Amino acid sequence: MNLDLHGKTWTEAQADFIEVYNKILGQSHRETLDVVHGYGSTGQGGVIRGRLRAYLDRYPHYLTYKTGEDVDGNPGHTIVTPVKRFPALDDQLGEEVWNYCSEPRTMSKIMGKFRKHGDPTVQRAVDKLVSQHRLLRMSDKVSRP
Repeated sequence: MNLDLHGKTWTEAQADFIEVYNKILGQSHRETLDVVHGYGSTGQGGVIRGRLRAYLDRYPHYLTYKTGEDVDGNPGHTIVTPVKRFPALDDQLGEEVWNYCSEPRTMSKIMGKFRKHGDPTVQRAVDKLVSQHRLLRMSDKVSRP
């Protein structure tokens, strides 16, 4: 199966990747996912390619992958073999927020750190962590219990 990420922001590309990746795992026969991201207009690697590969490196127990350079010399794609279902983006963001709050943080610091996800999404992640009692709200800060 192919997934073309050209013209997308990283946030859009990441959401599309997770959706298609998890869809493949739901099929009776597993196939590889050929993620077409391009190689960047400078020829030195595009934003999507770099972020996708860094993202894949963070989850070695979820998948294996080969770069296009290693397979056929084409740096504009990455071949992914799914192994384990990815958690939803909101759950992943929650884990990142939880890790960031190893020291008490103000909401403005948290919002600034994760602004690429959008304020409502970050707020939902914090609220979920608070409802799970994994984070505590103090007067102007959030911290781990």
